[in-house]
Amino acid sequence: MHSVEVQILGQTYSIRTDEDEAYIKALAEYVDQKLKEIYSAAPNVNHVKAAIMTALGIADEFFKARSGQEDLDRMIEEKTKMLSSLLE
Repeated sequence: MHSVEVQILGQTYSIRTDEDEAYIKALAEYVDQKLKEIYSAAPNVNHVKAAIMTALGIADEFFKARSGQEDLDRMIEEKTKMLSSLLE
């Protein structure tokens, strides 16, 4: 395990991880950008509310991406079954 220092909204955080440093920095940069989007839309929002709104936005992106992947997996499975039945 190693530490990676990242900056989010001007604050430095030390993250202990087994992941690649570039990956952790990319995650932090993504979170930083999402938080900045919240603050640009609602400059007077408090930090906790901004963090929750950011987390909900990222969770929404994740759920939509996961649902899209599940749809693709189902479609591939159906096409594979169809092609398999044609070969039999």
